[in-house]
Amino acid sequence: MSSDPILRLDGIVKRFGAFTALHGIDLEISEGEFLTIVGPSGSGKSTLIRLLVGMDELTSGALWLRGKRIDQTPANERPTCMVFQSLALFPHMSVGQNIEFPLKIQGVSPADRKRRALELLDTLRLPHSYYDKRIPECSGGEKQRVALARALAFDPEILFFDEPLSALDYRLRKTLEKELKDLHNRTGKTFVYITHSLEEAMVMSDRIAIMKEGRFEQVAVADEISGAPISRFVAEFMGEVNLFDIRGTAQSGIEAGDLAIHINGKAADLGFALEPGKAGTLMVRPEFVRFLPPGETADFIVSGVLHAEYALGSRIQYEIGAPNGQILTVEKLREDRFDGATGDAVMLGFDAHAAHLIHEAAHGTD
Repeated sequence: MSSDPILRLDGIVKRFGAFTALHGIDLEISEGEFLTIVGPSGSGKSTLIRLLVGMDELTSGALWLRGKRIDQTPANERPTCMVFQSLALFPHMSVGQNIEFPLKIQGVSPADRKRRALELLDTLRLPHSYYDKRIPECSGGEKQRVALARALAFDPEILFFDEPLSALDYRLRKTLEKELKDLHNRTGKTFVYITHSLEEAMVMSDRIAIMKEGRFEQVAVADEISGAPISRFVAEFMGEVNLFDIRGTAQSGIEAGDLAIHINGKAADLGFALEPGKAGTLMVRPEFVRFLPPGETADFIVSGVLHAEYALGSRIQYEIGAPNGQILTVEKLREDRFDGATGDAVMLGFDAHAAHLIHEAAHGTD
C-alpha cells in the first residue's frame, strides 16, 4: 500500500434542505488502502459514499483524485466503480455477458471482452464454465463474485462498496469477508467499503472510519479502534465492552460512583489519573476480565453476583450483576470455564494494561 493519498476529501458538506447530513468531512485515503466506513443507520455513511462515487452533488467542499478535483466530474467519467447491496446484475444476461457489459460500452472487441471476462473469472475463482451460466442459476455467493468481476472489468482506480454482504447469511458472509480481503491483496486496488457491522470492518480493513451524526468520530486501524476508542460512542459501538463511569479524586485517585470498585495503588501510578472532579470512562473488554479466587488480586477489582452463563462456540460468556445494577461481561475460553453457579457472589479483576481511559473531553476528528 502506497503512502500517497489517491483520494482526498476536503470539507465535504451535504445538506438536504434544512438538514445537514455531513458536517465538513476531511479525509485522505491512501492508494491501495482498504478503508471501511462504519456507523449506525442515519450516521451519514451512505450519503458520503454516494458523493464519493458521483451519484449526488456536494453542497460544499471539494473531492480530489490524485490531486485533480473531481467533484464536478460526472460519475460515468470518473475512474471509480460501485458494488451495490442489490448487486444490480442483469438477470437476462449470462455471467460472461454481465462481466463484459462495461467493456462493451467502452467499445472493446468481442474477443478481447471474452478474454478479459475469463481472466476475471479466474481472479474471482469461478470456473470458466460459468461464462455461459445464467444469473438466476447462481447462488448468492456466486452472484457476489460476478458483481465483483464486473466492477473490476472497468479497471477502476477505486472500488466503492455499499454494504454488499448485508443480505447474506452469516456463514456465507464470513467466507466472503475473507475473499474480499484476499481479492484486495491480490489486485492492489483501493477499496472503500461501507457497512453497519464493525465486526465485518475489523476482518477486512486497513483503517476504519466510524461515523456519528455526519462526522467521523474516529479514524484508525482496527487494533486502535478496539483497544483505544476515542469516545464512549465508539466504545459502545463495539458491542460487548465493560464501561465504568469514573471521576477524579484528590491525591491522584479515581472513584466509580456507587459501583463497588477497588483500585490497588494510585490511579496516577497506573496511568489513569484524572483531575479532581473530572469525569471519564474506564473501558475493559470482556476477555481481559477474570474471576478472582480468594487471595488473588488485580489492579482493578469489582464485586458482583453471577447472573447467567452463555455458550458461544469456543468461548463462554458470563453476565455479572454489580451492586449498582450494572451488568458486567466476562468471556473465557471453553477449556477455562468458571466453575461457579448462578447466584454466586464473585470477585472480578482486571489489570491496568488491559484497560483504557476515555476522557470526557474527547470528541473525535470531525
